[in-house]
Order: sequence, then C-alpha cells, then structure tokens
Amino acid sequence: MMIFFPKDMTSPSSIFKAYASMSASIMLLRSMFNEFVPQPVRGHLSNAFRYLIKPRSPTLTLVIEESSGIARNQVYDAAEAYLSTKVSPANERLRISKSPKEKNLTIRLESGEKLTDSYEGVSLKWRFNCAESEKNNSPDDYGSISIRSVKRYFELSFNKKHKEMVLESYLPFILEKAKEMRDEERVLKIHTLNTSNYGYSGVKWDSVNLEHPSTFETLAMESELKNAVIEDLNRFVKRRDFYKKVGRAWKRGYLLYGPPGTGKSSLIAAMANHLKFDIFDLQLGNIRKDSDLRKLLLATANRSILVIEDIDCSVDLPERRHGDGREQADGQDKAIDGWKQLTLSGLLNFIDGLWSSCGEERIIVFTTNHKERLDPALLRPGRMDMHIHMSYCTYQGFKLLASNYLEISSDHRLFGEIEGLIEETRITPAQVAEELMKSEDAEESLEGFMKLLKRKKMEGDVFESYSQDKAETHQQSKRRKAAAKTSCWDQQEK
Repeated sequence: MMIFFPKDMTSPSSIFKAYASMSASIMLLRSMFNEFVPQPVRGHLSNAFRYLIKPRSPTLTLVIEESSGIARNQVYDAAEAYLSTKVSPANERLRISKSPKEKNLTIRLESGEKLTDSYEGVSLKWRFNCAESEKNNSPDDYGSISIRSVKRYFELSFNKKHKEMVLESYLPFILEKAKEMRDEERVLKIHTLNTSNYGYSGVKWDSVNLEHPSTFETLAMESELKNAVIEDLNRFVKRRDFYKKVGRAWKRGYLLYGPPGTGKSSLIAAMANHLKFDIFDLQLGNIRKDSDLRKLLLATANRSILVIEDIDCSVDLPERRHGDGREQADGQDKAIDGWKQLTLSGLLNFIDGLWSSCGEERIIVFTTNHKERLDPALLRPGRMDMHIHMSYCTYQGFKLLASNYLEISSDHRLFGEIEGLIEETRITPAQVAEELMKSEDAEESLEGFMKLLKRKKMEGDVFESYSQDKAETHQQSKRRKAAAKTSCWDQQEK
C-alpha cells in the first residue's frame, strides 16, 4: 500500500493526517500478518529479528550448577575447592568452616563474590551465586506447604575465542588440582550395611570416619612380607593403563588367613591409610539375594577396599551343601516366604565376573581363620591374587611392638631371653600388645611378658616341630585338591 504525503506538511492538521494514515496502515498489515502467518512461524520470525538487532558480545559465560539431576556436579565441587586457593584481599565476603577432622580452615566464596584467575595468559572471571526459590507443595489440612530451595552455581566468563582452551585444558586442570587437594586432606570413611529398611528399598551403605591408626610402620609383621605387600599395592595403583590394555577390570584381590589376633584387621587399616582408600565392610550374612549384592557393588565408590571378613563362616552357600544337610536346608528355605539365598555363582560374579567391572581401582580383601575350609573356586588367581599368611608373633614383630608401646631399643637386657622363648611359643601380636599395655614401666611390662611366655610354654602352647608342621601342610594340600576334584565332578554330574 502506497502512502502519499502532501508537499506542505508544516501545518498540524497535515502532520496528524499523515500519522493517522500510517497507523491505520500498520494496523492493517499487523492484522493480515496475524491472520495468514501461523503462530509458530511468527515466533521464529520474532526471535530471528531480535537476534539480528541484538548487539554482539565477545564474552562467553559458562554456568556450573551444584548438581546435575540427582547427582553432584564434579566440576562444581572441583571449582569450589580450587577457587578457595585463589582468594585475594579484593574479596570482601568469605565463608569459613572447619570440621573436627580437618587440619586447616575451609575457605569458600560468599554469594555474589568475584575473583579473576589467569591460565596460560588468559584472564578468566569467576562469580559465585546463590538463588533462593519457593515451591508450594501439595496442600494439607492447614493449607499449602512452602518449601524453600537454594540453587548454587558458578559463572565462568571469558573471551569466546578461548572456548576450546577452557573446555579442553583449563577445566580438566581444575579437576586434577581439586583431586590432589582432596587426597591430601581426605578423611577416610568406613562404610557398613544399613538393613533397617530391608524389604522396602533393599540394603545400602552408611559410613563413619575411619579413625584406625594402624600403619605399615607400626604393624607387627615380618619385614619381607610387609615390603612385598607395599610393593604390590603401589604397583597396582600405577597400572591403570596396563589393566585396560590387557582387558581386565582394575581391581586386586587379597586373602588374609591365619589364627585370630594375628593382625588381619590392622593390616586392612594399614592398607587403607597407605592408599587413602575408604573401607566398605560387607557382611554376607545380611545379604539375601544376588541382586542385592550387585546393587551394593554399584554403590561402592572407586578407590576403595571391600572387606569380607571370616568368609569361611559368614555365609552358607546352598550350591555347596551335600546330602541330608542340603535337603534340610532346602526345606528351611522354602518355609521362609520370599527368602532367596545368596549363591556361590552370584558371589563369584561379584568378585571377577561382568559386574566386577562396574568401577575401578578397587581392592577386595577376604579374611579367614581357616583357609583349608574355603571353596577352591574362591582361591584361584583373578579372584584372590595374593595370599598373605598372618602368623604368630615373631621376635622381630615383638621388637617393633616393644618400641611402639614402651619406647625401648632392642639392646635391652631381657631381650635375649625373650627371643629364645618367643621363637618356640605360639603367641599372637594382639596378646603381646595387651601384655605390654599393662604397665607404663618398661621393666615391669617385660617381666610380665616373660612370665606369660614361660606359662604358655609350660602349658604346651608351643610350635610343633618342622616335620610335623610340614606333614600337616601336605595333608591340607591333599584335602584341598580332593575337594576341588569333588567340586568338578559335582558340576559335571549336574
């Protein structure tokens, strides 16, 4: 539609007529546009028009929220830890905290605080934000319930041309630095099963701080065996690429066997403190089904030690029952509504089957007082890679305990007689430690310990001769081989 303006527009009436004509034309065009152009098309055209007239900014801003769905955002946690080391006098508001287990104060940015970081000569601006919101829950007898939630997030702003460097180099750098900081100040946890709601949500892990002080330096263990364990652990944590190359899950299995009180639990604590790994204490007797075992495995964190103590008596696997005992047990199982026993195949798949690959850098430790009672299927390499015999206390172990508890050197006048007694007497490190703790006076403690050794010797609690011990070991080996053959025959018959 053509609009003609008069040549003389100096009078107010001419201007008003021109404005009225223009407004009418615009209204007509708008009406025709809304009538003939569909709503989705109009929305796209409007967005495109705003995009074209919007001024361009050279800055790109990344929003890093606290959570991603139901899971924590690792980038957020890493940024929070990393930025605490970049606080400057320019910051005016900071959050300070300290838990009983932390060595130093924890410094965090308060909402609205900014700081500038530099990486490879590029300036990167951070800002921490907190936004509160209210959400009305379903109404009750007293009206609607208002729930306040807080959304926390970081904003990282930089020039758009550095986008590739930030995503591929800077953020991975922050993740690695935060991991190093956590490893240095990490508070180890020991996790145990929570079966309070078993039947509704299955079993889950609860945790407390691991405060066991045992280390390899204080462990009463033969030096050669101790060094072998340390070397094996150090080699394991460094071989991620090797395990991937050979197509094996990045895990390691240990079997600790020996009499009670020989330090199996202390060795596990020393392993955890050495590697900075959490401990997950699994009681198989509380597990009903193979599916629950798999759920627990999926809920187990990486860089952890999974402990199954007293494996020979912690669970009765129905696949290994024989004769009348099996029939009686089967009858009991049927009498329990909904009860489904944990199976040997489920346990083995948990250790080295397909489900064992759901996670990495994990250690599985079995303990037992009677290795000969274990099913041979549990002992083969790949399941239990290293067998560690925790024996009675030796003279070398006694000297270490005496140094730890009494702070005395090995040239004490009573050590010679103690050496002769301890080498022919069966006494556990736990018994030695208990005796050395009875008095703070070194002389009194050592004399009491000598009396204990002499009394045990008189009672006949001594080591058997080498030939008898060798013969017993040979008989145990024969029994294990026979059990393995029987197991194979049973499976072939099935």
